[in-house]
Amino acid sequence: MDAHRTHCRHFLSLLDLSDVEARALIARAIELKRMLKAGQDYRPLPYRTLAMIFEKSSTRTRVSFETGMVQLGGHALFLSPRDTQLGRGEPIEDSARVLSRMVDAVMIRTFSQETLERFAAYSSVPVINGLSDRLHPCQLLADMQTYQESRGDIRGRRVAWIGDGNNMCNSFLEAARLFDFELRIACPEGFEPDAALLAAASDRCTLVRDPEEAADGAHLVATDVWASMGQEEEQARRQTLFAPFQVTDAVMARAAGDALFMHCLPAHRGEEVAASVIDGPRSVVWDEAENRLHAQKALLEFLLTVAA
Repeated sequence: MDAHRTHCRHFLSLLDLSDVEARALIARAIELKRMLKAGQDYRPLPYRTLAMIFEKSSTRTRVSFETGMVQLGGHALFLSPRDTQLGRGEPIEDSARVLSRMVDAVMIRTFSQETLERFAAYSSVPVINGLSDRLHPCQLLADMQTYQESRGDIRGRRVAWIGDGNNMCNSFLEAARLFDFELRIACPEGFEPDAALLAAASDRCTLVRDPEEAADGAHLVATDVWASMGQEEEQARRQTLFAPFQVTDAVMARAAGDALFMHCLPAHRGEEVAASVIDGPRSVVWDEAENRLHAQKALLEFLLTVAA
């Protein structure tokens, strides 16, 4: 291990936060959003640099982290796959040692969760999971902020996840434990979320095969695309298998009267969600997308000042 390494907090999973820290972070995100809208100049991270490593393309993740660092008085450095090639041109451990001596934090959007964990093990600065094939914790921070703003505390509420048991579903499983809500997952056979994460949340999670059953009485209904990045060759097969799992008006009719609809975007209207749902009055997807900015600003502030 590098002798230069110092103790620092990473955010590779929602469970890297305690429940108290997670709730405080959501409250802080709401406050930072209010401050920004009020025109307050708040720059606690002058001369701080965030390195953003993208092995997967992104719109929301790049724009929200880059904008967030600028608003906090710092700078974000975009590194594309052509610039870095983690683990191909140089061992991940060496990249982590070098980069973390030059920057103040590293955000990585990659395929393997192992890449993040190996990088973090050798990094002397905080490492943030901007998305992996296993988890998408930054999106869940934005989702929890959006629910808090719209409906108050999610503790004890019922959430329905409908569709693929993917990285978003896995992060909802972790969120159920951290924020103390009930989760119902409806997915086709063979597309279940991670077995270990499912087992760990078994006291508050139910797996069903009927979307309407999952949505019954739910206060929040969430979904994602049927084929994520890297799964395009499976698109035709998935469309057939997932066709019964579209979030339709009939599905939303089974939810609670004040239920919200969320989607991490980009969305395919007419596939995982009906246009009438995502563009309808229960949808909060645009607030949810904007809140990536505010939630990640709160996260950056926490990792670089509070937890430093």
